[in-house]
Amino acid sequence: MISHDAVLSDLDGVLRHFDHAAQAEIEARYGLPLRRTAFDPELITPPTLGHVTEAQWVESIAVALGGGERARRAAAEFAEVRFWVDEEVKALLAQARRHVPLVLVTNAMDTLERHLDLLGLTGFADAVVSSARVGVAKPDRRIYEIAVERAGVAAERCLFVDDRLPNVEAARALGMTGVHYRTFDDLAAVLS
Repeated sequence: MISHDAVLSDLDGVLRHFDHAAQAEIEARYGLPLRRTAFDPELITPPTLGHVTEAQWVESIAVALGGGERARRAAAEFAEVRFWVDEEVKALLAQARRHVPLVLVTNAMDTLERHLDLLGLTGFADAVVSSARVGVAKPDRRIYEIAVERAGVAAERCLFVDDRLPNVEAARALGMTGVHYRTFDDLAAVLS
């Protein structure tokens, strides 16, 4: 039986996964540093805070790579790489949700709702806290406070799961129980 009153879970790297091999293949085929460029804090921060759209982020990648049609094609392919749901994690989180509220807490872009729909995750959680919608991103304490409020329980009664250790540490600093997700077993150990 779950020993917390709410589960707050990251989306990317826990429940949703991207095809990193395909990203590497696109990068190699074009001979461009797509990953380093796309995830440069100067480029990735504005869309995750809702200041620009995903389409504008893709254009900013192309511009940073020198502009031109080739850079635009590479950036567009990179942004459209396949993603999927980890069905084992989904089942475990769904089982937990039968007992306590489930809140997805994600650094995302304006396309999150469409992606959740494509993944069959619309309505999967009791609430979704998207950085692009609330204007703050993990590990900023304010996004955790919003998630706790939406869960309707005290922070100390929340289990927080994320694949990025700095995000887990920020949750722990607010009194939550934090799980650094690396494999399914990390989550199963606290939810089974």
